[in-house]
Amino acid sequence: MPIDTIALEKAIKRAIPVTHLEIEDQSSGCGDNYAIVLVSEAFQGKTTLARHRMVNELLKDQIAQMHAFSQKTYTPAQYDELQAKASS
Repeated sequence: MPIDTIALEKAIKRAIPVTHLEIEDQSSGCGDNYAIVLVSEAFQGKTTLARHRMVNELLKDQIAQMHAFSQKTYTPAQYDELQAKASS
């Protein structure tokens, strides 16, 4: 059964405080391949690996139903810095 973006968004927002979230279905709508950009204060002080493990654990049921899943995780300060670089 394919995962839809709304279910994915709800699962994420239920588990951690979200400052910014982008969910992209990269499978042309069939729900088998998602990429997310997730910004949360919950990532403060955590390594990238720890952040990814945290997200993988909270979405383990959904990820098990997908063909592919990729994520980029940032703290609010990191994301603001990234946005500033992109706009300059």
